[in-house]
Amino acid sequence: MGELSHDKWAGTTYGNDFMHRWLIRGLRYIPTKAIYIFSKIFVVPPTMLINRKSPRIIYRYFRERHQYNPLKAAWFTLRNHWDFSEVVIDKFAAYAGKKFDIVIDNYDLFKSLSESPGGFIQLSSHIGNYEMAGYSLVSPKRLNALVFGGEKESVMANRTKMFEDKNIRMIPMLADMSHIFMINAALSNGEIVSMPCDRIFGSQKGFDVEILGAEARVPQGPFLLAATKNVPLLFTTVMKEGSHRYHITIHRIDYPEGMPPKRGAQIMADNFGKLLTATMKEYPTQWYNYFEFWNL
Repeated sequence: MGELSHDKWAGTTYGNDFMHRWLIRGLRYIPTKAIYIFSKIFVVPPTMLINRKSPRIIYRYFRERHQYNPLKAAWFTLRNHWDFSEVVIDKFAAYAGKKFDIVIDNYDLFKSLSESPGGFIQLSSHIGNYEMAGYSLVSPKRLNALVFGGEKESVMANRTKMFEDKNIRMIPMLADMSHIFMINAALSNGEIVSMPCDRIFGSQKGFDVEILGAEARVPQGPFLLAATKNVPLLFTTVMKEGSHRYHITIHRIDYPEGMPPKRGAQIMADNFGKLLTATMKEYPTQWYNYFEFWNL
């Protein structure tokens, strides 16, 4: 089956399988902070020079969306890439068996839906380190996580290994759109579906929503799915707050009563935009969506 691609984003974790395997082995013995420092000095600067597209996009994000002056925007662009290197390292540290201090807000909401008979949808975005939620939000229901179909073999293998005892199944997004049938079946079976909601793949249908004061396009699918199937919708953020500390916040996005599905889905998308905006304002350097997101 073919892989789903995005013409503006490669969608894979930086590095090759050999590098990933050696990073995991090293993290079993080397302190994570030492790898952070090495990455900030020897990996991030040359990467930013070689791949100039992502620094340009993030610089505009700080200048245009946060209204920072040029010097502050440049400094925060560097900080953003430092922060991104840390969350990537943290993923491999988790694969190596290292533990993190994770605090969860509104866990009762997730627990209540997990113990109810019906399925529900959990939205993610490319802010913070959503993968860390898989180590803490454990449910008796199977969680079906929609992931990019072209990810590196080493990353997929380690995700599978880490999540095999947590009742999590990864569903790759594929060009033949077979993942749509798997998502529908999972919700019909009363399971959880986790979906990214800030990149459009396959179908170009989307909703225009206001995020940080400007219109951006988000995929219609998750919101229409929640509206037509009448299943609860959550938005979960996992933000890094220290070298070994993450803060998970679970938000409920309610379907507006009495609305036709298309209009109700648009309102839910607008509410997602408000929640994402609030998170971006609180954690400006943890936005890792390295392609043109806003409708410029």
